[in-house]
Amino acid sequence: MEQTFRERAKELTAQMTLEEKVSQTLHGAPEIQRLGISEYNWWNEALHGVARAGTATVFPQAIGVAATFDEELVEEMAEVISTEARAKYNMQQKYGDKDIYKGLTFWAPNINIFRDPRWGRGHETYGEDPYLSSRLGVRFIQGLQGKDETYLKTAACAKHFAVHSGPEGERHHFNAEVSRQDLYETYLPAFKACVQEGKVEAVMGAYNRTNGEPCCGSKTLLLDILRKEWGFEGHVVSDCWAVRDFHENHKVTKAPVESVTMAMNHGCDLNCGCTYPHLVQAVREGRVKESRIDEAVTNLFTTRMKLGMFEEPGKVPYDSIPYTENDTPKHRRLNEKISEKTMVLLKNQGGLLPLQKSRLKTIGVVGPNANSRAALVGNYEGTASRYVTILEGIQDYVKDEARVLYSEGCALFYDRVNGLAKANDRMAEVKGICEASDVVIVCLGLDATLEGEEGDTGNEFASGDKLNLDYPGLQMDILKAAYESRKPVVLVSLTGSAMDLSWADEYIPAIIQAWYPGARGGEAVARLLFGECSPEGKLPVTFYRSVEELPDFADYSMKGRTYRYMEQEALYPFGYGLSYTEFSLSEPEVIVLEEERPSEKQVITEKTMVKIRTIIQNTGSMAGGETVQVYVKALKEGTPNAQLKALKKVFLEPGEAKEVVLTLKAEAFQLYDMDGKAQLLPGKYLIYTGTAQPDSRSETLNGKRSYVTKLTAEV
Repeated sequence: MEQTFRERAKELTAQMTLEEKVSQTLHGAPEIQRLGISEYNWWNEALHGVARAGTATVFPQAIGVAATFDEELVEEMAEVISTEARAKYNMQQKYGDKDIYKGLTFWAPNINIFRDPRWGRGHETYGEDPYLSSRLGVRFIQGLQGKDETYLKTAACAKHFAVHSGPEGERHHFNAEVSRQDLYETYLPAFKACVQEGKVEAVMGAYNRTNGEPCCGSKTLLLDILRKEWGFEGHVVSDCWAVRDFHENHKVTKAPVESVTMAMNHGCDLNCGCTYPHLVQAVREGRVKESRIDEAVTNLFTTRMKLGMFEEPGKVPYDSIPYTENDTPKHRRLNEKISEKTMVLLKNQGGLLPLQKSRLKTIGVVGPNANSRAALVGNYEGTASRYVTILEGIQDYVKDEARVLYSEGCALFYDRVNGLAKANDRMAEVKGICEASDVVIVCLGLDATLEGEEGDTGNEFASGDKLNLDYPGLQMDILKAAYESRKPVVLVSLTGSAMDLSWADEYIPAIIQAWYPGARGGEAVARLLFGECSPEGKLPVTFYRSVEELPDFADYSMKGRTYRYMEQEALYPFGYGLSYTEFSLSEPEVIVLEEERPSEKQVITEKTMVKIRTIIQNTGSMAGGETVQVYVKALKEGTPNAQLKALKKVFLEPGEAKEVVLTLKAEAFQLYDMDGKAQLLPGKYLIYTGTAQPDSRSETLNGKRSYVTKLTAEV
């Protein structure tokens, strides 16, 4: 059917004038009445739920979803998002609403690599690891786009292509300089997987330049790699007003007509913005061939046809999804389930958690994020029909069985809550609550007014980026006051990125990383605190001790960055997270297959596949989830640290055991040379099988070591 849609799109394009064709390359594409083409706005968002168009299920922010390490769950969430998208679209079409954020082309997922914790938009991503980002990105796309053999349910878009992760304040003129090795080893794998495995319908370029070329007009990225090397057949869209940056900020062109020429000739089909009308002039001056405009418009109408926008009503199976399939009780339950699975238990000294409700008469809840709706949702969010903050979740859970005392404690980043008051105007209240309470829950962190996209964040700091890893304002004063009360303290950190938790790690007995847990996040936190569920999240990013450990923010070399290249010990490592229950792994059986048959020699070649079999058992007293993680390390100088290459999330009842079989293809052992070429190096390789990264810090924190298998590669 792909070819049929493309042929129909080509026939439709052939009937348009040049001006009409150019009009369709803008995100706000106008009606062409004589051809039966209705207006269409391409701009829509669905990062963690249908966004910016009224009520929808608001799932946890993407970085929290990444912490589930659960591919199946990500696809299930995306399927719900696409159902709600169709439900809302069908209703909106019925009443003639074709505005922005009302279409079926969603500019998600964001699969950029979260290489530096200061980047404000990092919470939109799936973390710092290319493999994890690949797996979750592919499954998110598959959930959004659906399984119908003919029609797309919605169209996903992998963004921002490529080498994009701050600084936000410089993105409109910044040049990200990157080696071919880092490009192919770190920045491109998730995009390649989303194109070739996920069959993503669209790819969005980034604002910045990469090695001198603006990403939305980069021959290297859009033509050489995306189209020719990977065989991408969908459409490419610019980031919003990025083409205008070519002449206004990057200064690689001198005028709008030159900018649109560069973008269109190098493969950017759709302009989010208002610069592409200059394409009429570009064609008439011979800068752009009209056949290239035809190709772009054909790409765009192929997508619209695959979405069923040119079919008779009722022909597309998704046309029958009613509005009542939006924000349903079933979707709410899934939201709560996902929120629970995002939580990462970083510390639990003396088994303070879970709390025993029957032993508590008074619970103190303090901190600027304790009763904050903004701290639930992150950015690119929809509107929930009900929000449950951490305070409300705890209140609803304990009901009248315990008294809950609350103080905001301090402002999120100012030094006082009330403008006319003296600094630290809630400290007395905090101390009074701590004194009166049996346990104190301190809810600190950030929200999307502090970390987020340049232009969206509402503060006077760093255009959405973080200046450092410290909690802003007086938040640490609140935490220290709680500690000094000598009461048991639980820190619940609601952020979209890694913070400096070194003081808390030393003094606070229990720490939960709750991310931005979605509209129902307060219920999930309460259930976790009181042991209704066991924490099972794993960190998708490294928690460092301070920014002093990090390279310069604007340096895009991966040297010294993320768990794959860092030399120092992490505070909390990638892949780490505690549980209320215990799990054991059997020593894995490692089988080398050559052309799918067991190999007599335990040797890796270009045709090798390695199967790893292990038994995981819940040896504790609570039901819980655990992630089996497999890492590969080449025993050669100058190669990355052990890298995640396979994973499987398993949920087990107490005493239950399951067999897990994981597969490593030959690519799992390949490394990239300075020219960006993948190669299997001869020599020794280590395969680590465990439930965390095989670094010394994870072993210290978990009290467990990964199993190690040594194999040899022959070339």
